Amino acid sequence: MTVEIKAPTFPESVADGVVSAWHKQPGDRVARDELLVEIETDKVVMEVVAPEPGVIESILVQEGETITSELLLATLAPAGDSAAPTVEASEHTPDPKQTIEVGESVADAIPMGPAVRALLDEHGLTPEAVTATGKGGRLLKEDVLAHLKQAQALAVPADQPPPARSTDIDVSGPTSERIEKRVPMTRMRARIAERLLGATQQTAMLTTFNEVNMAPLMKLRKQYRDEFESVHNGTRLGFMGFFVKAACEALKRFPEVNASIDGNDVVYHGYQDIGVAVSMDEGLVVPVLRDADFMSIADVEAAISNFGAKARDKKLTIEEMTGGTFTVSNGGVFGSLLSTPILNPPQTGILGMHTIQERPIAMEGEVVIQPMMYLALSYDHRLVDGKTAVQFLVTIKGLIEDPARILLQI
Repeated sequence: MTVEIKAPTFPESVADGVVSAWHKQPGDRVARDELLVEIETDKVVMEVVAPEPGVIESILVQEGETITSELLLATLAPAGDSAAPTVEASEHTPDPKQTIEVGESVADAIPMGPAVRALLDEHGLTPEAVTATGKGGRLLKEDVLAHLKQAQALAVPADQPPPARSTDIDVSGPTSERIEKRVPMTRMRARIAERLLGATQQTAMLTTFNEVNMAPLMKLRKQYRDEFESVHNGTRLGFMGFFVKAACEALKRFPEVNASIDGNDVVYHGYQDIGVAVSMDEGLVVPVLRDADFMSIADVEAAISNFGAKARDKKLTIEEMTGGTFTVSNGGVFGSLLSTPILNPPQTGILGMHTIQERPIAMEGEVVIQPMMYLALSYDHRLVDGKTAVQFLVTIKGLIEDPARILLQI
């Protein structure tokens, strides 16, 4: 009996998605939970796996097509179904290289994903120049990379003069040519752009700044870092855990910063769900620490590390990035000295951390060198007054400069 492979159920915040890559083709045998297709939405890349072992009968939606929730993508013949097609070549199975119609190009006849096609275009290669090793003559990314590596090994020795002109021009490098490269914006990048533009147009966003002396926290971290990692199963002791806990305490004292605007209503949240900005190649995503006020510093650090790994592997779910009452963003890991973080609507506040830099400051009438960090709080002035924003940021500063107050909640 044929098994239907359908798109996952999209949340209300996701209208549709795009089939970004098929990992299997008709006739391929698959195991249970083996990855079949990736679907890119404006928030995450969702994976569809095989519900049971069998053979792919047909693919109904091709790469690049837009789909809606629960749309039929493919059909699967179970492993025990006698009607399942065999993956072995037979005398009735035509050679893919022999099925090219008159006038059809080799590039159209050789199956490949969009990532492979982009890699070919980037290096000025044609599909027929690369040996395809995938099933059914499919050209894989590994095939192109292997071809490039082999070409480098056979390159002209350094003692011979280089050719007068290269056909493979690097757009990012220095060149006398006025090169342009146009690529479509990914759905995630487009969604990020839409939300950032909306935040600046639909909120009365202001930013207040302060600086914090990181010496006490750095001393505490250095003193207990190794013991902390040993006790908590390899979880590293960073600064984010302290800032998240400090934000939770400050949000309890200033509930306006933890609220959101819904039409003409103000929604005050009696919990602290902290979004933590995580960077990935496609852009910035914000997974949420649920009930962060009930988490220990070790729990926060472990969760952030897990979110980072998931983001790099594109395994974050929509549920993990939905909601949040406040956001903490650490641009300091990239060397940012000072910036203005943009709100993540409908939240009314976001805390920006920055790089730690030694600077001369006055302490008890003397000039001393201390590791200082600039803090920035962007807030929606429609709900949060300037006085509240400043007091909130000063509270964060006090908790970080005296970390014991975080544990004592004073």
